[in-house]
Amino acid sequence: MIQPIQYTQPQHPQLVAQNQQAPYYACTSCQLPTPERNYCVFDKNEVDYFIKQKENALPYLADILTHSNNEAQITETLYIMDRMIDDGTQGIDKLYPVFARFNTTTSPNIQTFLAGIYRKIQVPDAFGPLVKMLVQNSMQPHNPNQLFDPNEEIGGAILSYINDRFRG
Repeated sequence: MIQPIQYTQPQHPQLVAQNQQAPYYACTSCQLPTPERNYCVFDKNEVDYFIKQKENALPYLADILTHSNNEAQITETLYIMDRMIDDGTQGIDKLYPVFARFNTTTSPNIQTFLAGIYRKIQVPDAFGPLVKMLVQNSMQPHNPNQLFDPNEEIGGAILSYINDRFRG
């Protein structure tokens, strides 16, 4: 049985206890894409640490998403949540109100991971924001500094919603 999450374990001394005030020291290892690398890099040990905590980690991660304005930290937290879904963690679909804060973001990193989560949790309320995100992105002129296209994941999430609704 996994013990309740402890944020002061030796392997992660920089993590703070849940009841401490921000700033959060967790989920700060994300290296956003660069012109030489069109993907994010995450600290595997930290990601695995949260995934192993399963449902016990959700309040802490949700609190980060509620209060953080740091793109890299939000991206990493969404990545962890996405991986937790794959690992069978229950209750992430109940966090839609937390995720909804990012429905209007223009960050391709956040959009990509948010769409991936929505594709997996299939919360009906997320369909409209996905469509809006795709339309808004398609109306913007191509940004030559953008390192990848979040519309691929957004469109895939929309198709997943539609496909699942018409299955017999």
